[in-house]
Amino acid sequence: MAVVASAPGKVLITGGYLILEKPNPGIVVSTTARFYAIVKPLYEDIKAESWSWVWTDVKLTSPQLSRVAEYKLSLKTLSLQITSSRDNANPFVEQAVQFSVAAAKALCTDDAKKDMIRRLLLQGLDITIVGSNDFYSYRNQIVAHGLPLTSEALSSLQPFSSITFNMENSNGVGSGDESKPEVAKTGLGSSAAMTTAVVATLLHYLGAINISSSTRGINEEDTIDAHLNLVHAVAQTAHCMAQGKVGSGFDVSAAVFGSQYYVRFSPEVLSPAQVMLKGSSLQDVMSDILKGKWDHERVQCSLPPLMTLVLGEPGTGGSSTPSMVGAVKRWQQSDPNKSLKIWSGLSEANSKLEILLNKLRRFAEEQWETYKMVLRGCSRHVSEKWREQMADPCRCMIVEALLGARAAMIEIRSFMQQMGKAAGVPIEPESQTQLLDTTMSLEGVLLAGVPGAGGFDAIFAVTLGESSKDCLTKVWSSLGVLPMLVTEDPRGVSLESGDPRNMEISSRINSLSLV
Repeated sequence: MAVVASAPGKVLITGGYLILEKPNPGIVVSTTARFYAIVKPLYEDIKAESWSWVWTDVKLTSPQLSRVAEYKLSLKTLSLQITSSRDNANPFVEQAVQFSVAAAKALCTDDAKKDMIRRLLLQGLDITIVGSNDFYSYRNQIVAHGLPLTSEALSSLQPFSSITFNMENSNGVGSGDESKPEVAKTGLGSSAAMTTAVVATLLHYLGAINISSSTRGINEEDTIDAHLNLVHAVAQTAHCMAQGKVGSGFDVSAAVFGSQYYVRFSPEVLSPAQVMLKGSSLQDVMSDILKGKWDHERVQCSLPPLMTLVLGEPGTGGSSTPSMVGAVKRWQQSDPNKSLKIWSGLSEANSKLEILLNKLRRFAEEQWETYKMVLRGCSRHVSEKWREQMADPCRCMIVEALLGARAAMIEIRSFMQQMGKAAGVPIEPESQTQLLDTTMSLEGVLLAGVPGAGGFDAIFAVTLGESSKDCLTKVWSSLGVLPMLVTEDPRGVSLESGDPRNMEISSRINSLSLV
């Protein structure tokens, strides 16, 4: 009876801050870091008298945080009331449960299906959530064990390891720095991935959708897309309500659909949830949202072939995206002329990079052997020597596109630095600038930057092939940057065959038996 689904974390390559306003686009890459949700019945049997009950039980377990939260779910209003310590609550999962159940009931017109949903709810919902280690910082544990800051040391940790709390926030008393989150994270969008995984699992469990974990057939495309669109609408609603604001939604969209070129939806589509009146039906609210105009734009795209996404954790504790976004918005209002100039320059640089990456994808499709030869050649040299690969006009165009992409990234970083200084927030802090400049000077490195809203969470690079990645990670380790295990995985939400913790244990046992 258990259903398991997963959703990926993300890295926003272009579109930082601009993506908040329509019609500015961004390129968001989904990753191998995945959040998993497991849903099964809390009770095996339903008592005869339970059919008259108006409440059912929900249990939420977060093993990595050593937390268990217990709730009562109203079968009438679909609201959740926590019955255990509020310290163990998770607002993202709470909203995901309420809106997923509301959506499943809103879409159900068949009496037999209504009875099925009620039966499943009366059995209670036993929900477990676990996230890949890549979502969280384990740097302190590695240092405490005297291990080097290498990806090998990171891979030696148990999968789904316990999560470290930021000490200054763990007792409810801060050190004056309110920008650090409760949990030390790496900025891969854990809340969006978690929310999406819970929504997809619940909708599948309640029979509202069917997400196939196998390869799709042509005749299944429309059905699968409709089901994914439902997951997207419910996950965006739940995530925004948990945050208390309507964000751009790129992180949820990447969690549902995978790597993509994204333009945000109009915030008004979520107004039914934002202005929900006391006593109004959550089911009706969700029905209105599903009928609303979701006008976001997305085009599936991933990094060009033979390019590798690499992330590193500098170890400075993480940043609060909402506070940084708020500071940038206040600066825009106080200095509209300067902000418009920087905004326009950043938008133009983003467009240049997007165009050049598209051009490189086309070269790979149309001139694969030449493209492969050029990238392999450039991967062994610093960018100043890439023009030595220009043996013919086709090679020349590929190299110029690579150099143009580097130049566009440097422009993007310059505008992000200017924005940060003007707004008084560390979008690309000096420590990150030094790391990124060093990274861009290495052999085979195409791009390097701070993802999304920037700050201290992580840095990213795009290398030409795996050999360049190996060189880069060694340099990062020598500079005190922990190379992360995560890389690009263009898949979005997915149905899994079982509990990922059991699968990891089985995989490790098999690996040991082969040694």
